[in-house]
Amino acid sequence: MTDSNHMPSFRSDQIEPTAIDQLVEVLDMQAALPGIRRLREWAQQALAVRTGERALDIGSGTGSEVFEFARRVGAAGSAVGVDPNPAMLAVARARAAEIGVDAEFTEASVYRMPFEDNSFDAVRCERVYQHLDDPAAATAEIARILRPGGRVVLIDSDWYTAITHPGDPQVVAALDADALARSTNPGSGRLLRGLLVRAGFVIDDIGSQALIWDPEAVLPMERMFTETAVAAGVITAAQAEQLFADLEAGVRSGDFHMSVTMFAVLGHLEG
Repeated sequence: MTDSNHMPSFRSDQIEPTAIDQLVEVLDMQAALPGIRRLREWAQQALAVRTGERALDIGSGTGSEVFEFARRVGAAGSAVGVDPNPAMLAVARARAAEIGVDAEFTEASVYRMPFEDNSFDAVRCERVYQHLDDPAAATAEIARILRPGGRVVLIDSDWYTAITHPGDPQVVAALDADALARSTNPGSGRLLRGLLVRAGFVIDDIGSQALIWDPEAVLPMERMFTETAVAAGVITAAQAEQLFADLEAGVRSGDFHMSVTMFAVLGHLEG
């Protein structure tokens, strides 16, 4: 999944095969961001997957977190990833083969996963909920496949916390409002705790990180999204050009900030 301040992340099942290489490049770039690294490390430590356990990553993308599960569970356990995009699954399987990791990747929707009840000891799900029109159903499905005592970490962005600086505040607000209106579940980060509680989970911990963008990585995507907003009449072409002049000047002077806050919630089912 990918994030940019004025457009929530792409759904991987909506990406054309010809765009997979570009999506993989973006995902790899995001995985290197300090905020993502810190939150993923926190999630892995919080889940505390042990040797012999069965662990699942929902929305597994390039497979990186499944590979970490595989390292932790060892030969006696199993590490599984699910993703709705066959081309992305092919990337994950190829990377697993390249590094010699024993991991399983399955095409599936979070609403209906091909696993028996009580199949897993631990589940993680990162930046999937922002795309869901029925997050309660997805959370119930996670509860179904977890064993009694099983742990889950949900991670997602809260797009109401997006910051873009510098730039005309009215132009930035118009772009943000347009992105929020087009998003399925923009406030997903703040909703994770309540969804887990209503699905019967006990909350154990909550973490957060600001995903702070590197300008060289984010500005090309930002320009693409801004051009879409101009075509839709959200802002004018002149406003878009001025925004980018301001952003580029900010980058040159060191006065630049683009971020969104991500939240992670750890819970468990009582045994």
